[in-house]
Amino acid sequence: MSGIINNSMIDPNKILPMRYMWAREHYKNGVANNWTPEEISMQQDVEHWKSKNVLSDAERRLIMWNLGFFSTAESLTANNIVLALYRHVTNPECRQYLLRQAYEEAVHTDTFIYCCDSLGLDLDEIYTMYETIETIKAKDAFVVQLTTAVFDPSFSTQGAENTQRFVRDLIGYYVIMEGIFFYAGFAMMLALKRQNKMIGIGEQFEYIMRDESIHLAFGCDLINTIKAENPSIWTPAFQAEVTELIKQAVILEQAYAHDACPNGMLGINAEQFSEYVEYIADRRLERIDLPKVYGSKNPFPWMSQATDLNKEKNFFETRVTEYQTAGSLEW
Repeated sequence: MSGIINNSMIDPNKILPMRYMWAREHYKNGVANNWTPEEISMQQDVEHWKSKNVLSDAERRLIMWNLGFFSTAESLTANNIVLALYRHVTNPECRQYLLRQAYEEAVHTDTFIYCCDSLGLDLDEIYTMYETIETIKAKDAFVVQLTTAVFDPSFSTQGAENTQRFVRDLIGYYVIMEGIFFYAGFAMMLALKRQNKMIGIGEQFEYIMRDESIHLAFGCDLINTIKAENPSIWTPAFQAEVTELIKQAVILEQAYAHDACPNGMLGINAEQFSEYVEYIADRRLERIDLPKVYGSKNPFPWMSQATDLNKEKNFFETRVTEYQTAGSLEW
C-alpha cells in the first residue's frame, strides 16, 4: 500500500526525502506563529471584569459561553490528534506537523487556564459547561459521535469504507470543529476587542485563530490528498453525506450563537453570527471540493484582519501583533 495513510512502504522514522511539501510548509508557518499566553497582559481585562460599569450582563454571558466551549474543545482536538490521527497518518512530514499542532493545542488549553485564573472565574462552572450548557454539549457530542470508530484500537483504514470513516473523522475535527464551531466564538470575542473591551482575551483569540487557520489548511490538504490517492471513496453518496454533516453543524453553531448572544449587543447580534457561520461553511465546503450551500455574505469583513493582514505597529509603542520568532521576523 502506498500513500499518505497506513503506508507500509515508508519508514515513518525517515523524514527525508519529503513527499508532501505542503505539510512541511504548514509546519514552518506554525513555528513562525509561535506564542504563549503569558506574553499577553490581562491587567486591563481583570479591571474590565471586576468593574460594574464596563461589561453588560450580555457581554459577560458571551465571554463565559466562549470560555466554557473552548476550554474543553481544545482538549478534544488534541486527544484526536494523539490517539487517533497520528497512528494512521504514517507519512513522516505530516506526523511532524501533527506534533506541532498537538503542541499548539496544549498552548490553547493553557490559554484558557491563564484566562480563567486571571479573571478569578469559577473553574467548576467553566470546565463543566460542556455538560451543563445544552448548545455546547450538542456541539461536542456531534463531533465525538463522528469519530467513535477511529478511536477503536482495532480500527484500520484498510478498504474504502474504513478510509471513508477516517476521512469523516478528519472532516469532523478539522472542517467542523476547528473550521466551523470555533468561528462564531472567534467573531464574538474579536467583536468585543473592537470595542476596546477584554483586549487581552481578544488578542489571545487572534493568535488562536491564526493557529487554527493553519490547522484547517493542513486538515483540508490532508483530506484532499487522501481523496486523490483513494478516488473510490469520494462517491456521490459520501459527498452528499459530508454536505449534510456540515449543514447539521451549521444548525448547531447557529443555536450556540443565539444562546451565547440571545439579545444582541452594540453593533452585533445572533443573526449576524448565524450569517457568518453560513459564509464560513460555504468556504469550508469549497475547500474540500464541494459546492457551497448558503451563498451568504460575510457580515464581518473585519474578521479577515485577524489572519490575513500583516499589522505593522510602532515597536516601541505597542506589541507586534503579527508575531514571529526572531529568526523569521520581517521588517
